[in-house]
Amino acid sequence: MASQQLVRFAGGTGSPYTQKMVALLRYRRVPYAVTWGQPDAACDALGVEKPKPIFMPTFFFDADGKTEAVCDSTPIIRRLEEMYPGRSVLPEDPALAFIDYLIEDFADEWCTKYMFHYRWYPQVDADNAGSLLPLGVDVRMPQEQWRQMKSWITERQVGRLYVVGSNDTTAPVIDASYRRFLAAMENHLANQKFMLGGRPGAGDFGLHGQLTQLVGFDPTPRNITHEVSPRTVAWVDHMCDQSGLEPREQDWVGLAQQPASLRCLMEEIGRVYAPAQLANARAVRAGEKSWEAEIDGAPWTQQSFPYQLKCLQWTNERYRALGEGDRAQVDALLEGTGVDTMLSMA
Repeated sequence: MASQQLVRFAGGTGSPYTQKMVALLRYRRVPYAVTWGQPDAACDALGVEKPKPIFMPTFFFDADGKTEAVCDSTPIIRRLEEMYPGRSVLPEDPALAFIDYLIEDFADEWCTKYMFHYRWYPQVDADNAGSLLPLGVDVRMPQEQWRQMKSWITERQVGRLYVVGSNDTTAPVIDASYRRFLAAMENHLANQKFMLGGRPGAGDFGLHGQLTQLVGFDPTPRNITHEVSPRTVAWVDHMCDQSGLEPREQDWVGLAQQPASLRCLMEEIGRVYAPAQLANARAVRAGEKSWEAEIDGAPWTQQSFPYQLKCLQWTNERYRALGEGDRAQVDALLEGTGVDTMLSMA
């Protein structure tokens, strides 16, 4: 039976997207086998063609008599929904499903800025990550090799901070956004256990993946999270393994019945992620390698990403696919949050 097939993938303990998928598979009770290490090596060991680009986690699916290596957690979640019925992380209600998708996209594409910034911008965090990430690949690594790997990884990643827009000017913007995000989480978790009710959606697992690192790996954001949102700290621990939860369809809470705290989370998405997405879209369409915008009152410059334009396009496609009544529910929640500015693409 398909439900008994073992899902295989390769990833890292310090990879938020790997942790996102591990927690999701546990919740969905999907049997899995994870190889901790570089996906390149896993592809070589299996004799599988490497996806381009290749990143963590890389999943290996058997199809038509051969093994296919694929990345990108969002479509993989949808593929797993088709392979393994039950305990779905995708709400059946279209309006609710759209908001869940929006939260997952925000987690994957903006919250990762929190993670990368805090991991490599403060010196104490960069030293921590440089030390631990090589050991996450091989705990037996010889001392000299470990020292060389730490130096190489740290220099490379610190040198790539510009890619996500992290610098001396934007550091206060990222920090302020993270604290507001945590405050929104604190308020929302006081009302319900998960973002959209009494059972987790894909968006919950997206947020969880990033927060495993921000709470459990990197010192600076760990201290901030404990200070601002102890509920988030506890929630991350709970989300690691929700295999014992017995979800019911009525555990989803419709948009009209959602607590006001959900809107606070939407406001943060609209405040920082929406202007970034729109500026990136303009730059990619113009063939520009970087973009500039004002985000939260400060100048922001970073590399342009065609993939994030695709994310914006996919969000708009889902929005346009909503029926009139479902769109009205979504509009009522998002009006005036800033998220609505993202939903006007042709």
